[in-house]
Amino acid sequence: MFDKLFQAQQKAEEIKARLNNISVSGEAEGGKVRVVATANKEIKEIVISEEIFQDGDKEQIEELLIVALNKALTQAENVSQTEMQAATQDMFGGLGNLFNKG
Repeated sequence: MFDKLFQAQQKAEEIKARLNNISVSGEAEGGKVRVVATANKEIKEIVISEEIFQDGDKEQIEELLIVALNKALTQAENVSQTEMQAATQDMFGGLGNLFNKG
């Protein structure tokens, strides 16, 4: 039993490390505002076009940042869920075979 828990913990650590190496991004205003994050939802980079500063006011820039951030975080969440589902199937898929052998 403890062996299975230890394996699950190791698998979770592996997934977290893998997610740190996956980049996702979100854009707003046709790419004039871009946010890059890891699949672990850590913001790594924010790029704002000079054009936005010339054309936009502070509120517009803030709104565009929110849009780009939310898109990046949504992508990160989707990648994270996909990775976790795959790992769960790998770990527990074999258990289904044990119970179906009756």
